[in-house]
Amino acid sequence: MTVTGTVTRRDLLRLMGVGAGAFGIGGLVACAPSADNDDDDSGGTSETGDAAQDFSFASWSLADDASKAEIQKLMDAFASANDVSVSGVPYAYNDYLNQLTLQVQGGQFTGAAQLDIAWLAALSALGKLRDLGSVAEGVDYTESGLLSGQVDGVQYGLPWTTAAIGLIANREHLDQVGVTEPPATLADFEAVLTELKGAGFIPYAASTKVAQLKDILIWMETFGSPLIDGDQVTIGDDASIEAVTWYKKLYDQGLIAPDVERLDARNLFSQGRAAMYDDAIVGKAFVVGESPDPELLSKLTALPRPVLAAGDTPRAVQWGHAIVVVDGEGADTAAEFAKFVTSDEELVLGYFEALGLPPTTDTALASDTVQNDPFTAEFGERITATATPNPFWRFPQYAQMETAVAEQVQAVLTGASSPADAMRAAGEAVQGLV
Repeated sequence: MTVTGTVTRRDLLRLMGVGAGAFGIGGLVACAPSADNDDDDSGGTSETGDAAQDFSFASWSLADDASKAEIQKLMDAFASANDVSVSGVPYAYNDYLNQLTLQVQGGQFTGAAQLDIAWLAALSALGKLRDLGSVAEGVDYTESGLLSGQVDGVQYGLPWTTAAIGLIANREHLDQVGVTEPPATLADFEAVLTELKGAGFIPYAASTKVAQLKDILIWMETFGSPLIDGDQVTIGDDASIEAVTWYKKLYDQGLIAPDVERLDARNLFSQGRAAMYDDAIVGKAFVVGESPDPELLSKLTALPRPVLAAGDTPRAVQWGHAIVVVDGEGADTAAEFAKFVTSDEELVLGYFEALGLPPTTDTALASDTVQNDPFTAEFGERITATATPNPFWRFPQYAQMETAVAEQVQAVLTGASSPADAMRAAGEAVQGLV
């Protein structure tokens, strides 16, 4: 469709139908073909004065039945306003990075792409991402959002949603055992878990399967381990050993459950069996959507991670999505698209209302739309505010590093290794990947 004349933001939103209502995020579907564009016709004029060009947009959200319609609306709105074609390239999340890497390496993909912030270093290592620093200028992106899109100080990604992974709890379960304030220290936390176990709940549906045992890293940081100092891996230090020893104690005492990963934890929590678990803010949609309790949303509360000593800063690992631009045909227009979908106030607030994903500009975060959502506001204040990136993310092989640690932690949980031996082995394995 070609749009003539001036198109306002409200016109765009009407075209999109943004804000039509909240819904959960469903399962993932299979991968789509490559992103080659057969039509090179260009349409309107870009902000740089050059003719706008057609481009592709890769996104795992386009491969999700519940979210793809909202993403398509974003693409259609930009395409209509600029008289260009935006070709969607849907890859399922679990295979997304592999598929996108192959396409970029082979020169078969250029344009914009949704990216998990954990993958940024891996994709930037290909040398084909555009520096979007000049595009971000003048936009009131949050500092943490901008940092989440950087590798070695280069702004490869514009932040689309920024939050963290932290503790989500059922306020009603906490009330049942007399807990009215978040436990501040690890000692307080253990006491609360013990009370919850006595009340018949799984106190903490922590990750205990290798697939998600990377969650132990934030507990290691809580105990004081930096994980890596420069290029020297510190896992195997006293703090990391103490963290795993503590985790094993929780396991042996039945305060955390065996054979649990993120999906298991969500299910246990949504059914009311678990009192708390670790998740990103998107977990809200999953647990509320699957729960037999129609009041669960009002019972959700975000807990700051307990600290080793009073006065320490609670730890949390950053979580979020960015939009990157792969250089090549249509990259200028793709960069404008990235800015459009991440910073237009009415647009990002509509996206938040539809999917529950926090925006990344100070203006949008301060809006009534966000502040009147109690759980999102609380999550931001208690968890996202002190979140930091996983220090392994700067290495393209970060996933192998996490797995090396997870396998050794599981060996401790099953009694196959001592915390000291396991962490020494984990540290050596990770060092070999640096």
